[in-house]
Amino acid sequence: MRTRKVMTNKLLHRKQMVVEVIHPGLPNASRESLREKLAKLYKTRAENIMVYGLRTAFGGGRTTGFALVYDSKDHLAKIEPRYRLKRDKLIDYKRVGRKLKKERKNKQKKVRGTAKAKVGLGQKK
Repeated sequence: MRTRKVMTNKLLHRKQMVVEVIHPGLPNASRESLREKLAKLYKTRAENIMVYGLRTAFGGGRTTGFALVYDSKDHLAKIEPRYRLKRDKLIDYKRVGRKLKKERKNKQKKVRGTAKAKVGLGQKK
């Protein structure tokens, strides 16, 4: 594993880098194992690291992607997009069914202003 283009971003409290992994004999490199190796390399916890955008080269054996090493878990939770937090199970979320979403949308059409939020929560008018 090698990191390139390492940049310290003080405004976002993180280090940004491109990660290159050579893994002969394996189909791809897992994000969890990369997080562990980066944690050792940058002397931090694995929970403070976000690995994404991994692309395996044609023929296998080499993968490139991006990694963000945050100063703390709080900064990671505040700055990272929700879909990445969900993907790494750093936040809990409940899936809402398609029919419930449509019913909520149609109920919200019937009210105005701040009442829309109350309808969305399933409260009475």
